[in-house]
Amino acid sequence: MQKMKTTTAQFTYPWQLCKTVHLVRHGQAMHNVEGDINREALLSPHLFDAQLSPLGLHQVGKLRNDVHASGLLKRIELVVTSPLYRTMQTAFGVFGSTESNEDAGVNHPQIMAVELCRDRMGVRPCDMRRRVSECQALFPSIDFSMMDGEDDSLWNPHVRESEEEMAARMVLFIKWLWTRPEQEIVIVSHGIILQQILNVLENDCHPTARTALCKRFDNCELRSVVIVDKSLKVADSQLCSPRNAAKETVLREEVSV
Repeated sequence: MQKMKTTTAQFTYPWQLCKTVHLVRHGQAMHNVEGDINREALLSPHLFDAQLSPLGLHQVGKLRNDVHASGLLKRIELVVTSPLYRTMQTAFGVFGSTESNEDAGVNHPQIMAVELCRDRMGVRPCDMRRRVSECQALFPSIDFSMMDGEDDSLWNPHVRESEEEMAARMVLFIKWLWTRPEQEIVIVSHGIILQQILNVLENDCHPTARTALCKRFDNCELRSVVIVDKSLKVADSQLCSPRNAAKETVLREEVSV
């Protein structure tokens, strides 16, 4: 897990207009293993909803230990995850509550499955009603209220989602993120989706950080940013409440990657 370093700030922004977002790519999954041998395997319908590999489970355990040890878990208010199996395994494995002694007295954040941050859409149909039902049984603590639970409305039977379409979907996702009251949020998704999120946000990123920030994600890598909503004035903002009413501004933080 990479730690955020506070540098000399160029700007200050009202606390109410800022969110800290932690981006996490899922652990290594079986489609990653097969894809290293044959890239065509990544398009196999049998690996569309791949589970984590043994190495991926180990990566999740390591990140969980790091998150607990750093104190980050105490600050996180919401975990948003792609509704695919490998991302939900990662989200629950890192941030979810277990019956072990280490979880005694620990306040775990809500985990919510959100369709907008799903992997790149392909030409493979997905029975969403069956998947949501199965996943609710496997992950009873994950909130699936943002899932339609019917047909796969984002599936196109003819073409694979373009990068432009992914970027447009991430714009919608970020707009949805700003409707949430939480100020510190984790997004567990797929490498290409996380890069698209950063690409949407990079126009406001300092040039010296842009290249490192938008590079390819490793499996189970956590990368943190502070985002600012400049479209609203402080007096008009009802998006989030400051945890410390005396703190009127926050310093922008650069990310060490």
